[in-house]
Amino acid sequence: GLVYMFNLIVGTGALTMPKAFATAGWLVSLVLLMFLGFMSYMTTTFVVEAMAAANAQLRWKRMEKRKDDEDEDSSSGVSDSDVLLQDGYERAETRPILSVQRRGSPNIFEITERVEMGQMASMFFNKVGVNLFYFCIIIYLYGDLAIYAAAVPVSLMQVTCSATGNHSCSVGDGTKYNDTDKCWGPIRRIDAYRLYLAAFTLLLGPFTFFNVQKTKYLQIVTSLMRWIAFILMIILALIRISRGQAEGHPSMAQLSGIRNLFGVCVYSFMCQHSLPSLITPISKKKHVNKLVLLDYILILAFYSLLSFTAIYCFRNDTLMDMYTLNFTNCEIINVAFIRYFLGLFPVFTISTNFPIIAVTLRNNWKTLFHREGGTYPWVVDRIVFPAITLIPPVLVAFCTHDLESLVGITGAYAGNGIQYLIPAFLAYCSRKDTQLVFGSGTVNKHLSPFRHTFWIVFVLIWGFSCFVFVTANIVLSESKL
Repeated sequence: GLVYMFNLIVGTGALTMPKAFATAGWLVSLVLLMFLGFMSYMTTTFVVEAMAAANAQLRWKRMEKRKDDEDEDSSSGVSDSDVLLQDGYERAETRPILSVQRRGSPNIFEITERVEMGQMASMFFNKVGVNLFYFCIIIYLYGDLAIYAAAVPVSLMQVTCSATGNHSCSVGDGTKYNDTDKCWGPIRRIDAYRLYLAAFTLLLGPFTFFNVQKTKYLQIVTSLMRWIAFILMIILALIRISRGQAEGHPSMAQLSGIRNLFGVCVYSFMCQHSLPSLITPISKKKHVNKLVLLDYILILAFYSLLSFTAIYCFRNDTLMDMYTLNFTNCEIINVAFIRYFLGLFPVFTISTNFPIIAVTLRNNWKTLFHREGGTYPWVVDRIVFPAITLIPPVLVAFCTHDLESLVGITGAYAGNGIQYLIPAFLAYCSRKDTQLVFGSGTVNKHLSPFRHTFWIVFVLIWGFSCFVFVTANIVLSESKL
């Protein structure tokens, strides 16, 4: 479970982090990264607590229903032994074959059932809260898809255009390319980017119209490739620094770069929306918060190592939006296979994630508009929902391929809501619900270490002030332009 969590968090966001580190200064970046890592860990414990509360509520409802059924059965003359036999048989049929058998009755707050964030929102929030939750997650997934739709064509354009041009392998040598520069013959770089985007959409877009399942082996392969790529980049940068070839002279602090860095860091610590799938299958959850803390410390160390080796190895103006592209230069590495592997690494890993996220977004749209007992017409179900999922991110990617800004804005707005505001509200509302249903003396065994109401208020104030800060920063930088 913790390996999955590490893989989930250390994703595409990490590739845009070195550039964000360089533009904000190393000291500011390190302090902000550590603080946002701490905030993300805190809200992770809030989500785990809400999952336990949701499990308790579902168990309680079942027990109440069973009591009502038994009362009805006894009044209709069915013997107790019949009920017990039937109940035991049903439980034996539904219990997993390899479930961890525990003696005695399980704690009512045991997390045994996967309760997704949307289900928790509908259990603990009012109607407005539920709609705001879906709005937030849909915006985040749109941002995710736009980043993915831009990252793959950017990588392909950079690798193929520099390989066929005069600079046969000089993507990272400080040559600043414009979108209007020639790529192949009369075709400009921006045209090549759009051709790749069209091919990407035609190849992976159709998956949005079907269900994507059984991706276990794809996930294993992409996880393996991700580890190889990240370790290669760290080692290559360290070799270059140890040889005295490092060109980086990062500044200590540049306040103008904080907005993008903030968005990138929020995006890079994102795992709250997937926690139910990650935590529920773990059999022994007694020390889950401590183990998750260990995961966060490892991720923080990994991000710091990747970013610091990058900003000291490369000059600020030569760091690419997608850090892997800095290694497609012959001076950095003269082994052609490694150059192409790193240059095309985002193409392989992102291409496997794009269909999964597209299907998740499509299903969220369906849930948002779903009415109890109603079904959608075939055209709406199979054509309209996949189309509204696929078209907007592709249009955004068509208009811009500024990955740092895309990641920054997605993280700073929708990411802020999913990572800070929603977990804080879930923790607050689930605590109130638990007290109402079970009485004030009941203690949730998975209660967050940050159990004081101060922490919830602190997260909410931080989340709302981040919205204000990022918006003000965007407005001011636009007015300067």
